[in-house]
Amino acid sequence: MSASLPAVTAATTADVVPPATGFRRSAAFRRPGPGLLLATGFLVFLLLGCVAPSLVTAGGDPFRIAPHEAFRPPGWAHPFGTDQSGRDIFVRIVFGARESLLVGVGATGIAMMVAVTLGLLGGLGGHLAERAVRWLLQVMFSFPVLILALLLSAGLGHGIWPLVLATGLGSSAGYGRLVLSQVLAVRDAPYVEAARALGHSPARIVHRHVLPNAMRPLVVAVMLGVGQAIIWSASLSFLGLGAPPPAAEWGTMLSMGRDFVANAWWLTAFPGAFVVMTVLSTTAIGHALQRHLESRAA
Repeated sequence: MSASLPAVTAATTADVVPPATGFRRSAAFRRPGPGLLLATGFLVFLLLGCVAPSLVTAGGDPFRIAPHEAFRPPGWAHPFGTDQSGRDIFVRIVFGARESLLVGVGATGIAMMVAVTLGLLGGLGGHLAERAVRWLLQVMFSFPVLILALLLSAGLGHGIWPLVLATGLGSSAGYGRLVLSQVLAVRDAPYVEAARALGHSPARIVHRHVLPNAMRPLVVAVMLGVGQAIIWSASLSFLGLGAPPPAAEWGTMLSMGRDFVANAWWLTAFPGAFVVMTVLSTTAIGHALQRHLESRAA
């Protein structure tokens, strides 16, 4: 009788205690909520507008002028209304998604390139290089991002690419401090010391060990930064430093419609709503990605 007790106890324990792997799998791969689904669907709609805007707008022209249809309120023929020249607001917003997302993604890419360069130089270049990079980032960080981007945009001129460059350079200081802190944490890790002991070249160590481990926590920051870059670029365009009218860019549309807010609210309401929804969507997906990465790390 005593010999059968361990087997019964083990079986009972196995029946009562659930496997740890199943719990982790269910926690890591939870079903997305309605907010995340809406955010994903909205970004898919924007991407479709970037790739095939004529398909979304049924062949509409964002620059077609129809003076007899000026200031039409939202209705069946024009879901978002028309502007002072009779141009369809919905068509212009869809076509403007390409330029607005280009500014957001391009500015974030430029900011990350500058940040990675400064972070690697300061983290791996010795004590003097670290102090110089910290001083440079501190000077850049002392200016508000929008003010710095405003100064750069005023010097570079108008247009989409000067706007991308100004927004990217203006937001690079925050990324630079984050990259520098990650590189400083990774450079003294045991696996980096082991790679040095094995005689690996500095370039191989940076490529195989430092960059992948330092950049992994920045994935979420990059996702959130795209929305911030869109806000800053729209702000610069609203001030007249972006793409010149009649460009179908959301910030430019806001700037063109601000003189008619009292009589034609839809000229600014719908472009502004798309800016807000894009930022909310990228933020929601960024936070979901962060939770997923944290659950995998656990």
